[in-house]
Amino acid sequence: MPAAARPRLVAIDLDGTLLRSDRTLSSRSRAALAAVRSVGVEVVVATARSPRTVRGLAAEAGIDGLAICANGATVYDLDTERVVAHTPLSATTAHRLVRGLRRRFPGVVFAWEYELRFGSEPAYEARREPSWWPRPDGSYEPCDPLAWTLPMTKLLARPPAGELERLFAVAAGLAGRDASATLAGDAFVELAAPGVAKHSALARLAAERGLAAEDVVAFGDHLTDAAMVAWAGHGVAVANAHPAVLAAADEVCPSNDEDGVASVLERIAAAADPDRPRGPSR
Repeated sequence: MPAAARPRLVAIDLDGTLLRSDRTLSSRSRAALAAVRSVGVEVVVATARSPRTVRGLAAEAGIDGLAICANGATVYDLDTERVVAHTPLSATTAHRLVRGLRRRFPGVVFAWEYELRFGSEPAYEARREPSWWPRPDGSYEPCDPLAWTLPMTKLLARPPAGELERLFAVAAGLAGRDASATLAGDAFVELAAPGVAKHSALARLAAERGLAAEDVVAFGDHLTDAAMVAWAGHGVAVANAHPAVLAAADEVCPSNDEDGVASVLERIAAAADPDRPRGPSR
């Protein structure tokens, strides 16, 4: 049996990992999540998403308890519907990053999250495309990020076409020790407080339960997941994962569109309960 084949805790990224490419959750995945929870394994969502978009998905998946959101900048209690931990980026640092990126990339546009609400600048809204996330209900009125005075859960920088990798490199350099920079998907560079990451939030959550990395299985697909997959006692990359995640993983399962996460969860549930009926339910 691989390490952590019978874990105490499972951490799962959503987009590109658990969810199919059309952002839906299959019936097989729902059944596998229920199966692994029924044998006493805690399931924790670990996502770049804001809590506001995680609530409905978690309810559909039958997941409760705590969710790691915004790449670890927030921990959200799905039962009480409140943020229970928040590590924000200071407005002063955010303003410095905005100025620096605007100097290097005149076409860059910005949006940001603050706990459960979304903010953006008018230039971001003017460039909004059908493929972007819809503007959430209850969003702040658009304003220049330099006029924003509250901290930010995370700052999102959307570069001109073809500049994402270069923007990421420049943003990471500008961040230094004052912020963390990552790519979450293929559209934005995301900047957050120093030390914010899924793996560090997951490590804290595990420690609060008296668990070590060896008790955890983690699933992921993108750069934000690489350190989490490497940290867990058993790290699993879906077949469609970024090369950095594939390199960090102990196991590569089928892709998100082939219900790869479900296939591993079914194995975990079967190991804990050999009499459980096997076979996917689509």
